[in-house]
Order: sequence, then structure tokens, then C-alpha cells
Amino acid sequence: MLNKVQTIYVCSNCGAQFPKWSGRCLECGGWGTLRTETVNLKAADKAAAVSPAELVDLKKLDQPGEFNRRATGIQELDRVLGDGLVAGSLILLGGEPGIGKSTLVAQIAACLSDLPAGRQGRQAANGPDGEVIYVSGEESASQIKNRFNRLMIPTEKIKFLSETNAEKIIATANQLKPVLVIIDSIQTIYSSIIAGEAGSLNQIRGATVSFLETAKQKNIAIILIGHITKDGGLAGPKTLEHIVDTVLYLESETNHDYKILRASKNRFGPTNEIGIFEMTARGFKEVSNPSLIFMEKNQNISGSVISSAIKGTRPFLIEVQALVTKTAFGYPQRKASGFDLNRLMVLVAVLTKRANLNLTNQDVILNVVGGLKLDDPGLDLAVCLAMASSLLNQIVKNNLVVLGEVGLGGEIRPVIKLEQKLKEAERLGFEKAIIPENIGAVSELSLPKKIKLIQMKNVQEIIGYLVKK
Repeated sequence: MLNKVQTIYVCSNCGAQFPKWSGRCLECGGWGTLRTETVNLKAADKAAAVSPAELVDLKKLDQPGEFNRRATGIQELDRVLGDGLVAGSLILLGGEPGIGKSTLVAQIAACLSDLPAGRQGRQAANGPDGEVIYVSGEESASQIKNRFNRLMIPTEKIKFLSETNAEKIIATANQLKPVLVIIDSIQTIYSSIIAGEAGSLNQIRGATVSFLETAKQKNIAIILIGHITKDGGLAGPKTLEHIVDTVLYLESETNHDYKILRASKNRFGPTNEIGIFEMTARGFKEVSNPSLIFMEKNQNISGSVISSAIKGTRPFLIEVQALVTKTAFGYPQRKASGFDLNRLMVLVAVLTKRANLNLTNQDVILNVVGGLKLDDPGLDLAVCLAMASSLLNQIVKNNLVVLGEVGLGGEIRPVIKLEQKLKEAERLGFEKAIIPENIGAVSELSLPKKIKLIQMKNVQEIIGYLVKK
């Protein structure tokens, strides 16, 4: 008979199992974390008597209504979340140290505790008083109070809990039944029923699952703050992002005070929306006109072109800058910031082949002003015009917006949501727009009347316009 008792080695940090001992865990990379455990295979062979689960007939299920949302009062945040905070949702908020995660959640707590139930036609996520529990394992009550005072946030309905045990936090939330629970941060929380120290992979995963069960069963919204690793990802196992309902990232451009909030995962809304904030002494301030961040309308230099891109449901006018200069070494350099480098190399080849611009001995450096990362193909024509403007040292006037996708044959293709982009340009006072020729009958589209439309069909025409103007 086979031996029913077997010795295995289990990592105390991540729980991975191995048949043989080694000095380092092959899963999490921890040194000296493997411990010996004995497994009774005979007991595992016995099938447990399990009653079948109850099935739900979807055909007989009533048509569900909209998600029970509560507007936070912060429009940029509500746009990213999908028009408000969903009751029973588990949200993971990540960002670099010092970027303002704690400031943002403090302002969310202030808005939710201040809003009455049912405001803007939505029911409150839970209790009618809108109480919020702020849990911190890193800061004391006095530190949190000082931050709230600095941000001028009233604390009548905000309760502070200095606790790192997940079971105690859940018991307190079940008793108080708040509208929101904020965990700052998930790396400091531990569960007494899971082996390992706080911050280990097992503890982070186990605590997050416990909070998920509480959010769904008690219909309480929970926000978890997560740290960012050196690689730019959320600390902890990748499965943590699969457990939660929404993953939010707060990003910043080092040379600007503007912060960008984006969702990489959202079960209750879109993932292509972004929120724009400005950091002030009183916390985050919403940016009412984000297009002004990503362009400098007064600039009038060669290599600078204004275009428009869609992020989510709204258009942004952005400035594309290109610098084309003689190569100092044998191989020309291609650099891009905020634009796909592979796409830039394709456009350089198209200009060289189809527009007879010799870029084979030129360094090309491209930058999207404001630090926004874009993948809209409608920027192709603006990038080509910026490179040609820098190479020929011809200035493109700052009253012109350029829209169009460029194909490998040099043809200019239509772009999505052209009407919205042109209306945004008209609102900001632009007078001319270069657009593709084959967009159909212009009269059938509700295009703005105050902008002069210049239709072109290939990149040769765009180079000719640049030289002749």
C-alpha cells in the first residue's frame, strides 16, 4: 500500500507548497520561509457529505434595477466610478507615496457624511445619517484630526478607528452600519484566523476577502488604500485586483500640480474615464476645464500642434510637440513621452516614404504636453504635422486644430467622435481645423459653423499646406 502520510514544505509568507526543501520560495522569493508540514492523504481521500447548493432560475428572476449609487459630490470622482459610489462595492485605491491618497479619501468621507440620504434622486448607500468609519493602522487619531482640520473637514459624522485586526474592524462596521469604511492601508491589516504577519501575501489576500464578504452581505461600501511597489504596481498579490470590484490609480506628472484619477478595473462603470484634480493647500480641487492643462494656446513655435483626444466620454484638447534635429551618431534616436513609441516609428516611416521627408538621419523626440498618456489614433496627423513643422522650421498657428488618422499609404482616415472634438475646439476659440476628406457629407453632420474646415486626403497635402501658408 502507498504511504498515506507525506511531508511537504509550505512557505509561511505566501502559502506555496513544495515537495522538496529549498532555501528560497520560488513563488514570492522569500528566503528561509519554508516550513515542514505533514499531510494525511488518507483523510483527504474521504469524500465529505456535501448538500447541493440552491440554484437560482434567472428566467424567473425579476428585472434588476440600477445599482444603488450615492453621489459623492465630487464630480470628477463620480465620473470615474460611473456616476457615483455603489453600495456594497469594494474599491482599491493605489498611488505613489505622498501623491494624496489619504487626502482624497478624507474629502470623500467629508462629502458622503455631509450629503443627506437620497440626494440627487439616489438612495444613500446605507445608514440615513451617512456616518463614515476611517480606519488607520499607520496614523494616530491626532494626526488624522490635524489633516481634517487642515482640509477644513467637519468630523461630526466621521468616526476614527485605530485598529489593524480585520475581525474587529468588520464587527465594528456591522454594529455601526456606516455608509462608507476607509481602510488606510490594507498592508497594515491582519486576520487572526490566517497564519503570517501583517503585510504578507496571505494576510493581504485573506483580509481583502473578509472585507469583500462584509461589503456584499451588509451593503457597505469599503475603500482600501494600497501601496505602490517600485515597479509601479499595487503591492501584494495580483489576485488582489481580481478580488475587488474597482481598482483606482491616482497618478501625477512630476512637473505639475495636477493629479489624474483613472480606473483600471470597474465592475459598475467604465474604465476609460479619467478625473482631473489640482492639489491645493485645502486638498484636491476639481479642474473644470481640463483642456487648458494639456495645451499652451499662446505658444507659437515650430513643432507645436494642437489636436484633440477622447478619454472616456469627453474630449481633451492637447498640445503635441516634436523636436527633429540632426543625428549626432550613426543611428537616429526615436523618443516619445505620452505617445506610443512603435506608432511614432510607423509615422516616421510613412513621412519618409509617402511625403518625401528625409528623416533617416534625424533624431525625433515627441512629447504630449501635460503628461497625459494617449492611444487615440486621431492624433496621427497632428504628430506628422509637428514633425514636419520642426524639420522645416515652419510655425503652425495656434488657432488651428488638427484631427486625423494616418494609414500606411499616407492617406488620412476619419476619426471617432469628430463632432465632439470640433465642438470642444470651437468652445475654446479655435478658428480652423484640418480634418480628413472622406468623412461623408459635412452638411449631414452637426459640425460647428464658426470653425473653418480644411479637408485633406493624404500627408502630401498636409506638407504642402505647411509650406504654402
